[in-house]
This record gives sequence, structure tokens and C-alpha cells, in this order.
Amino acid sequence: MQSLPCSLYLILSHFLFLFFFLHRGCTDIICCILFLLVIIGYIVVGVLAWIYGDPRDVLYARNSTGWFCGVGPNKDRPNLLYFDILKCAMSVNVMANVLNGFQCPTTQVCVKECPSDFWAVKIQSYLPGENPAKVFNPNYCVPSLNLNNANLVSYKRCLKESILVTLLVLGRCFPDITALGNIPSDFANVPGLPTSVNDTVALIKNGTGGIINSFNAKDIATRIFADFASSWPWIILGLVIAMLVSLLFLLLLRFTAPVMVWVLIFGVLAAGAYGIWHCAWEYKNYKQNSATITTIGFTTNFQSYLEVQETWLAFLIILCIVEGILLLTLIFLRTRILIAIALIQESSKAISYMMSTLLYPVVTFVLLVVCVAYWGATALYLATSGSPTYKVVALNSTMNGCSSIDGTKNCDPLNFNSSDYPNCPSASCIFINYNSTDTFRKNLQYLHIYNVVAFLWCVNFVIALGQCTLAGAFASYYWAFEKPADIPMFPLFGGFIRSLRYHLGSLAFGALILTLVQIMRLILEYIDQKTRGSQNSCVRFIICCLKCCLWCLEKFIKFINRNAYIMIAIYGKNFCVSAKKAFQLLMRNVIRVVVLDKVTDLLLFFGKLMVVGGVGKDNIDSSSKSVTAGVFVKILCSRFYVIIEYLCECCRHSHY
Repeated sequence: MQSLPCSLYLILSHFLFLFFFLHRGCTDIICCILFLLVIIGYIVVGVLAWIYGDPRDVLYARNSTGWFCGVGPNKDRPNLLYFDILKCAMSVNVMANVLNGFQCPTTQVCVKECPSDFWAVKIQSYLPGENPAKVFNPNYCVPSLNLNNANLVSYKRCLKESILVTLLVLGRCFPDITALGNIPSDFANVPGLPTSVNDTVALIKNGTGGIINSFNAKDIATRIFADFASSWPWIILGLVIAMLVSLLFLLLLRFTAPVMVWVLIFGVLAAGAYGIWHCAWEYKNYKQNSATITTIGFTTNFQSYLEVQETWLAFLIILCIVEGILLLTLIFLRTRILIAIALIQESSKAISYMMSTLLYPVVTFVLLVVCVAYWGATALYLATSGSPTYKVVALNSTMNGCSSIDGTKNCDPLNFNSSDYPNCPSASCIFINYNSTDTFRKNLQYLHIYNVVAFLWCVNFVIALGQCTLAGAFASYYWAFEKPADIPMFPLFGGFIRSLRYHLGSLAFGALILTLVQIMRLILEYIDQKTRGSQNSCVRFIICCLKCCLWCLEKFIKFINRNAYIMIAIYGKNFCVSAKKAFQLLMRNVIRVVVLDKVTDLLLFFGKLMVVGGVGKDNIDSSSKSVTAGVFVKILCSRFYVIIEYLCECCRHSHY
């Protein structure tokens, strides 16, 4: 008889839940309309960027006439060669300062291979009667130049000397400064070169530094992605193995959660104890040596730091503190740990009844990839939008007749004729940058801002959609009167449809609030970067405090949003009402919520480390032995894999 009220309560709760599930209405319609308008505008911005943009300027180098290396007529010539790299030194070249480093005032041609040894045109070759075809290498000349009709003195459209160059990752041929010591002793007789090796090195550093600083960081990103492409089979294989191991881990959690959790806890404690013993042993051994941290000073050889006693003493102290915190946590929160274990068991049981929920993080991941790809492509096309600008430049600004050429006159490389400048035979029409005077380019900064804001809103909305969908699916399990008989046939699909049909505006509202905070953080970071050189201690302290406050505010809003989405999935109310109910519920159980939430997160974190550490190490070892790596691949791909695997583990454990 005493169990009757409880049974009636369960029955009433079940039918009340069904009532809220079946009787829903659209929530936060205004925000829904605003979000859809922003999406439409985002598509329009992407179309405009695609029409006006040209990403080849980032992917490929340009020669002096504006043609790309590696595509079109230069398909077999992917590398860019500077005839006189010394002219790129802005400190000594007037024309380089006029161009502000956008382009180097020297002839640039696309070549198949960079010169690999030192050579120079001899002074005797400049005497009248010499045949240019026998003096210059046609592979290092402007393609339109006919050497049989060229003038050795007036036409500087062929490479006249090569200072041992090497092909760098940016697709440009730069001098190898370390090989300058191998230059023949008579190099001082070569016209145009400094008479001192030190002067040559200084000018080369100045010139190449100006060029590299003018490159966009996306050039390096392109090379990194190329290295990723060379090892993608190993990354995919490792992720598949990690997925199988994670599924096995989740399956074991259902049946052996107490055993696995305690094994994980004591395993971490044992690992910490071993670390303390090892650090103490290393400290004792190196204590007998005379080397200290002050002896070796600052060095890039990190192995040296592992051979001094102070390093191992620091490790020992840190591990002792961490081990002490873990032991105190285990002693005082053992009851909460037992409750957390019970919650994990029940969550594992719910997942076993709704296995489709394990696949939804893949949907979230794909949607996030689409958002990131669209943002990146739009930003790339916007950055390269506009028509190319060509200007008349004197390749030899020291000649008397070239003083009138100041690099401000526009030209057309297809119709340019150097005979129009008889007093300056070295006049050329070269590519400078993209036109920034048209209407589209004038408003380009606003389009970039729109791209960032819309991207953040879309990403936060995708995450909110995933949280609300999973909340709806697990709510149908929690409120089922008889499990699994009363669980809907497609709980995940039902939660997804309800979220899109009724609560699109509420999810967009919550995502918008979080986006505004993130924009404030970006603005503060931008201000900090622009004013860092002129800040005093007080200003730096204020900015640091503001950063900390905004970071805490973002974390708080994420926590409230997640619980508000759960209320939306259960009761179908708008965002403000759901957030209010969630906040009141959390405040009534604030201590229990914080302790259980963090203890559960800690236990699942141990599981993540076990899967990521084991599978990640195996993948790194295998790929290092079997993949012919590029410059970045061994370092970046291994770290990239571990990070991606950890993110996947976070997605798979987000159900809890």
C-alpha cells in the first residue's frame, strides 16, 4: 500500500512527459527568423567572395608579369626565382621602399628547378660582339625574351649570377646563407655584387626577410595540409581503431563500471606513485653531478634540462602535489564517487538501448567541419578578391634615366613596351597587389567581420542542436514507464526533428548569447595585440582581468545553455523560461551538482587518457616507421592525430 503513491507519481510523470512531448509550439520565432536571414546573408557573402576572389594568389607564387607558377603556361615551372635578391633589401633600395615590400623590384621568373651551384657571368662576356645565347641559361630568362636579339647590357631579363640557392617550403628560391663560404674568391669581380661576404649576407637577410614577412600565413598552412595528405591513411586507420576501442570501453562501462572506475582511479594513483619514485631516483643520481640549471643557461636542446637536478626536483614536487590532491579527493568524496559510478552505469544502460546516439557525434562533427570549411573558403576568397594591380618599376633604380619612375604608374603587362622608356631600359611592368579602390574591396573588412560572426553563430548553433537532440533522446529513456518497452522506436531521430521543428529559434537564441561573448573576447584580444607595445603595467593588468572575466562568463553561459537545452527538450518552453528553470534547479542542488559533475568528468577523463594515450602512441610509432614524412608531417600529424582523437573521445563521452 505504501508503494501506491510512488507508482501513481511515476504514472503521472510519464503521462505529463508525453503531454509535453506531443503538445509543443514554436519558440523564439523572432530569433529564428533573424538566424535564417543571417544564414541567407552568409550564403550571399560566400557567393560574392567566390565571384571576385582568386585563391591562386595564396596557393601559387607570381612572376613579374603576374602569371602564376605551377599552373597554366608555367605548369612545369612551379618555383619562383628572384634575379637579384639583394634588391629586395628595403634598407638600401629606394624602389623596394616605394613598393612597401609587396613585390621585390627585380625580375622574377618561374623555373622548374632552383640553381644548385654558384656561377656568374664573367666581365668579359659583357664586351660587344658576345652572343647572349651562349652566355645566359635560357631556363633562367624571361620566357618572352629572344636571346639571339638581346642586348647584354641593356636587357637585364636573365639571371646573371647564382649564389647557391635552395628551394624553401614557400615555393621560392632563396639563397642558402650557410653556403656563402663556398663562393669563389674572385666573386668580388662580379658586377653588381658587394665586395664583402658579410655585406652580401646582411643584404640577403634583409631582402629575404622583407619577402617572407609579406607572405600570408596561409602559404605555410597550404604546405602543412600537403604533409597531412601524405599520411591521411594512417590518421584514418588510427581513428577507426580508436573508435572501436572507445565502443569497447563504453560496453565495459555498463557491465563492469565499478571495477573499471576503481581500476582507473588506483591505476592513476599507482602511476603517480611510480612517477614520484622515478623523479626521486633521477634527482638522487643527478644531485651528485656538478651541473645545475644556472650552468647550462638557456638552450634549445631540451635534453640538457633533463640532465640537471633542478628539473627532476620540480617534477618531484609537482607529482607529490597532484598525488596528494588525488588522495584527498578519494578520501573525502568517496560517497560521491559511488553515486557517479551509479550514474555512469545507468548512462551506459541507456546508451545500450539507444545505440544510434553513439553515431550522432559524427553528425555534429560533420556539420562543424562544413562550418569551418565554408568559413575558411570564404575568408580565403575574400582575402584574394579584386583585380590585380600592375605598376611600372625600374629594375635598376640606380641608372640616371630611371629616377623619374617612382612605382606609382599603372600598366598592362600584355601591352607594356619598354621602348616607351628609352632612358630606362630596365623599366618593367610587374604585379604589385590586388586593387583596393573598388566598392567591393572598400567594404571588404565588413565582410570579413560578417564572416567571423556568422561562423561563430553557426558553430554554436550546431553544438546546441547536438545537445538538445541528445537531451530529447535520453529524456524519452528516463521518463519511459517500462524500459525498454516504452522507449520510442527512433528516439534520436525524434529528438532531432523536434529540435529543428519547434526549437530552432531557442537554440539560435542561446547560440547568439554565447557568440556575443566570444566576439567581445576577440575584440579584447585584438585591442591587446594592437596596443601591446605601448601598454604600461596597469593597462596590462586591466586587460588581463577583463580576459579572465570574459573567459569565466563564457564558461558560465555554456554551462547554463547546456542545461537550458535539456529543459527545452523535456518541456518545450522558450529559451528564457528554460534557462530560468535550469538555473533554479541547479541552485537548489548546487553542491551536489558541482561535485557529481566534476567527479564524473574526472572519471571519464581518465578513460579518455587511456584510449587516447594507448592508441595515439601506437599510431605515432607506426606512422613514423612507415611514412616518408615531409617537413611538418612527423611533428604536426602525430600531434594532430592525438588532438583529433581526444576531441572524438570528448564527443563519444558527451552522452554522460
